[in-house]
Amino acid sequence: MDKIKAAEKGHTLDLSSGEDLSIAIMNLISLEEHMFFNANKTGKVKYFELLEEVRKMRVSLLKTIIKDYEGEVWCTSKHLLAASMRLFEVGTKAQTKGDTKTAYDMFHKSYDLYNLFWGINLGAVKDVGATLADAQFTKSDKPIQLKSDNLMGKLSGVIGKILDCCRE
Repeated sequence: MDKIKAAEKGHTLDLSSGEDLSIAIMNLISLEEHMFFNANKTGKVKYFELLEEVRKMRVSLLKTIIKDYEGEVWCTSKHLLAASMRLFEVGTKAQTKGDTKTAYDMFHKSYDLYNLFWGINLGAVKDVGATLADAQFTKSDKPIQLKSDNLMGKLSGVIGKILDCCRE
């Protein structure tokens, strides 16, 4: 929690660059998926080769955000970004069709997963049962209340305060 408080005050972490980088990584994951489907739909091996190049770049960039990890944190982080990106895309497609209820639900879920990614990688989520669900917050540290007060809602509130791409 101290790491998050320091980051919230603008110390130690350049989160605007990290946030931009995480979005770029999301798009690289998408490119990997598209190269996979291109290769299989066209039968052209060159797309598998391009997939490998994109993957190498994604791995290298992800290492700049995920410096120390244990167990499955690396893969979990990658899949959190991928799922967040996909839910965002499903949301934009629903919004284009005029289905705002589904769109907003997908956007909310996408944002929660994105914030879970940052919560894990900023060290806020060490013991899910104790770290945030049972955390004692001072009045000024209380998370922004979204629609839910479960773990994801609390995490989104706290991480949402510090991830501000407009902060210079």
